[in-house]
Amino acid sequence: MFLVLTVLALMPAVRGVPPAPSAAEPVSTLSKRLTGEELWELSAALSEPDGRFRSDNLVSNELYMQRVLPDLMRMVRPGRAYLGVGPEQNFTYIAATRPAMAFILDIRRGNLHLHLMYKALFELSADRAEFVSRLFSIKRPAGLSVKSTVNEIFAAYTDQPRSEELYRQNVAAIRDLFQKTHKAALSADDLKGIEAVYDEFYRRGLGIHYEVTPGSAGSFPSYVDMMIATDSASVPRSYLASEELFSLVKDLQGRNLVVPVVGNFAGPKALRAIGSYLKRHQTLVGAYYVSNVEQYLSREGVLDRFCDNVASLPLDDTSTFIRSERGGFAARGLRGGGMFGGFGGMFTSQLYAIRNDIQSCGSR
Repeated sequence: MFLVLTVLALMPAVRGVPPAPSAAEPVSTLSKRLTGEELWELSAALSEPDGRFRSDNLVSNELYMQRVLPDLMRMVRPGRAYLGVGPEQNFTYIAATRPAMAFILDIRRGNLHLHLMYKALFELSADRAEFVSRLFSIKRPAGLSVKSTVNEIFAAYTDQPRSEELYRQNVAAIRDLFQKTHKAALSADDLKGIEAVYDEFYRRGLGIHYEVTPGSAGSFPSYVDMMIATDSASVPRSYLASEELFSLVKDLQGRNLVVPVVGNFAGPKALRAIGSYLKRHQTLVGAYYVSNVEQYLSREGVLDRFCDNVASLPLDDTSTFIRSERGGFAARGLRGGGMFGGFGGMFTSQLYAIRNDIQSCGSR
């Protein structure tokens, strides 16, 4: 039985709302398509050495992330660059903002492996139902179509057995896509890393959720909970909510324009290298999803470095941070508060104008 949440009396999620964009927009010179080899070369050129974090973050725990999407879609112009961190919530933000190119920057190389797995599954899947089938190695139930709702899709897959045969077929298909189709120079360790991530989804099934440490218990929203959640008006907006939203991400993945990057937000290279790349191609940052990374940077005393890195990005007054902040629904007097403990239930998404925000970044 999937979780059904009714969230009432939502408070405004937008802070530091930027003004409407000026009419003068630089003409982006980003490529409309990269080859697989070019994607891998760009990822390697932008990346820093592998880093560590306390969890693998295979699945988001930010159940209420969709509540800012109506405002975000009004604020961010399509055709710009999207930056983000972490797992699948980026696809929902990408579908909402419709960027020309996306960069997923994370300190862990494991996140790069996760996004390469997703890339392969997007390319291999004709529609959402097939995507879910491949992601969890469950044979597609009869009756699903492009018109099926996201709730109908997951209801059809509930209690269906996972298929080891399908799992092995998909592992081979993912490997062939990178080695034969894209001719990407992935190392043996990277291929093993992709397969290790895929194995987690196979073993843990539809109930896979965020874990602080591998195998740890905790009441966090599952992948399915994340996909069937809605915005503040009860409109489903996850990247699997409709065939149109799924197709937007699939198209970008098929043109090799979702670039996974290994790097620290406060590191010396990755974020600045992304900024330099975008400046060369006259492309502004539309949205930058930072989750709650800044709280860790602040603890480590390197928040100022992150501010400086962000200031080097090509921005205008409408470039928008998507930030996850504590003091979620319980603190706001809303039903459902605290349902998922300190992470899933106590974080809400907020929007900030990046230019305004970084001026006081170091004081947070």
